[in-house]
Amino acid sequence: MDHWTPGSWRDKPIEQTPVYADQAALADVERQLAGFPPLVFAGEARSLRRSLAEVAGGRAFLLQGGDCAESFSEHSADNIRDFFRVFLQMAVVLTYAAASPVVKVGRIAGQFAKPRSAPFETQGDVELPSYRGDIINDIEFSVNVRRPDPQRQLMAYRQSAATLNLIRAFATGGYANLENARRWMLGFVRNSPLSARYSQLADHISETLGFMRAIGLDPEHHPELRQTDFYTSHEALLLGYEQALTRVDSLEGGYFATSGHFLWIGDRTRQPDGAHIEYVRGIQNPIGLKCGPSLKPDALLRLIDALDPQNEPGRLTLICRFGAEKAAEALPTLLRAVSREGRNVVWCCDPMHGNTISAGGRKTRPFDRVMSEIRTFFEAHRAEGTYAGGIHLEMTGQDVTECIGGARDISERELHMRYDTTCDPRLNAEQAIEVAFLVAELLKAERLARGGHDKEAAE
Repeated sequence: MDHWTPGSWRDKPIEQTPVYADQAALADVERQLAGFPPLVFAGEARSLRRSLAEVAGGRAFLLQGGDCAESFSEHSADNIRDFFRVFLQMAVVLTYAAASPVVKVGRIAGQFAKPRSAPFETQGDVELPSYRGDIINDIEFSVNVRRPDPQRQLMAYRQSAATLNLIRAFATGGYANLENARRWMLGFVRNSPLSARYSQLADHISETLGFMRAIGLDPEHHPELRQTDFYTSHEALLLGYEQALTRVDSLEGGYFATSGHFLWIGDRTRQPDGAHIEYVRGIQNPIGLKCGPSLKPDALLRLIDALDPQNEPGRLTLICRFGAEKAAEALPTLLRAVSREGRNVVWCCDPMHGNTISAGGRKTRPFDRVMSEIRTFFEAHRAEGTYAGGIHLEMTGQDVTECIGGARDISERELHMRYDTTCDPRLNAEQAIEVAFLVAELLKAERLARGGHDKEAAE
């Protein structure tokens, strides 16, 4: 690309970047990272682009989700396993309803940095830098740990590598075998109002696998039934870290971010002439763009031109985050503008970030607002004749109490019980599976409606 290099973003204005006191120490860390092995590989990113091209064409569905911000202190094999298990459950629910592939992309193994609304936080008479994620500083309100520390980037790299190693083992080593669908249920979900619905679905899958064996199709000899493709994603926020892990594909050429398969640009860093857009426009990974209520159609089209000038299916995912009250007005205008230009994008709904409220002194997200925005997302696409291609959730495999509502109807008074997030509230495992069942109903309705239209056209 003309005038683009992995470091050309350094000549552009930048938002949401930490100020490191010791620039020499920062440069030394970035030199170390530049010599480390890649976390992901170009071939994997290309495979994800092909899968997302299927989503853009209406032949698959994107499930993207995970932690608001990963934590050094909560990194454990059990937490990774529980997250992966819930993700598999959600994907099975969606696949069964949609009768089409589900592309699985986690906010994991790299989602450490967070944008903030203010650069400083004040408690009493003390003002310190805001917490920006464990890759930058610590959540503890102390001058020693709130100072941005470049050494934390090395810790983030090592944790990401360990997480990816375990996830790859789960995805390909037999844990993802569909015969394990019933075993994936976590204990607290097994006792939930959703357990009967999931058990019924698991029974259907078992019956189908039994039939397949009877006609000679053994899952042990068909890898697509006993393993799965799982990809990682995070917000491209800390650009020095991203540049250090940018590599040239030795087989087919082109620059790839090897910190994760899929990177996205947030609502606060999508300035057309800014550093973040400059960086991601040159990498060959599939990329995402958060679209909030302040984004106008003309501005979106300019960003699409910059990020996907060749109009390649699977290259660009538009992640819509309007809020339940604004989605019905804001989304259709963007759908019409992008459709009018014939752009091949994936449309994905982020029902989390526009629906954050304060309750009991804590940030939370009402489950009914989350589902309201998802329903509006599907309704708008149906009305415009476009494809609702995915959902993007902040969620965990743990039994937290951070979002109110859901099947157990978590109340404001219960938020303090297990409010563990380091930043924004996440759906717990039960709420995440409940979202999957509700989205599955929407997907099934869309599938049946498309089948009716196809039948009418054939007649």
